[in-house]
Amino acid sequence: MPTMTTKNRIAVLSPVAWRTPPRQYGAWETVASNIAEGLVARGWDVTLFATGDSVTAARLQAVAEKGYEEDSTLDPKVSEYLHISEVFERADEFDLIHSHYDFMALSYSRLVKTPVLTTIHGFSSPKIMPVYQKYSDGNFVSISESDRAPGLNYLATVYNGIDLSLYPLQASPGEDLIFLGRIHPDKGVHLAIEVSQLSGIPLIIAGIIQDRSYFREQIEPHLDDQRIRYIGAVDVVGKNELFARARALLHLNTIPERFGLVLAEANAAGVPVIARDLGSCCEVIDDGRTGFLVNNVDEAVQSLDRLPEIDRTACRRNVEQRFSINTMVEGYERVYETIFQQEAERRR
Repeated sequence: MPTMTTKNRIAVLSPVAWRTPPRQYGAWETVASNIAEGLVARGWDVTLFATGDSVTAARLQAVAEKGYEEDSTLDPKVSEYLHISEVFERADEFDLIHSHYDFMALSYSRLVKTPVLTTIHGFSSPKIMPVYQKYSDGNFVSISESDRAPGLNYLATVYNGIDLSLYPLQASPGEDLIFLGRIHPDKGVHLAIEVSQLSGIPLIIAGIIQDRSYFREQIEPHLDDQRIRYIGAVDVVGKNELFARARALLHLNTIPERFGLVLAEANAAGVPVIARDLGSCCEVIDDGRTGFLVNNVDEAVQSLDRLPEIDRTACRRNVEQRFSINTMVEGYERVYETIFQQEAERRR
């Protein structure tokens, strides 16, 4: 572990689409927040670059007062580039910039002497890969073993950590199936509906509508406010209300999952997860112990009969051991120490 000194000054660069931490949706902001708060609790000198309405125990530095997804008067690109440039113009004040800003911040990284660490939360499109290829010698962390691109200088995989205090254990199963996440074809909401229809078990859908055509054409026609309901986006309180009602969380993703924060959140509450075996789902879900990995809708329906096999306390213990904030921050401390050692060797 790094020795705590006055030189351990970390800038955490969070996105500015939403507040950090987000009120409802915002996985990257959630992780950036958990890292910043975890580092502060462990004695680091942390400045969080985020929106002005963000909540943190770190020193807060803001250019944009609100997230551009929460204030339609803001231009996203203007907010992003004013925000990113702010941290790099102040780079000399820090010993490390920990970026959660995807490929955009990389274009500034060679303009400063301060080392930059980029947590890659996922590759949104092949079109962004030329930027990663240009800066492939940077410092990168993946959030799962499955979500890696060849040729990048990965220092480690550090799984995302969640604040377990936000998700109390629901010791007894509820009656409903739940879906929590973006309403987008990638997340397989239509497949969750199929499982509900074939099994006869009610489904509650919650999340922001990211693809309105998809919602209108493949989701909305099935909503009846009884068997299949859509309740909109939910905050932490809303998530816990759903977890209390949940027999299982359905996560039938149609593309490889990068990490799946909601999988850990559900398991923390003791809720078993039924997920398609794509991407990182096999790294987060222990098949047969904290949920079931399936390949299609039929297998998902069959797995419902096996839900009584899942020990809800085992679900929570798994998250406590592998996906807590403390475990995540310890992982990043090891990465920071590697970078600090590399920098010390360069100066010799």
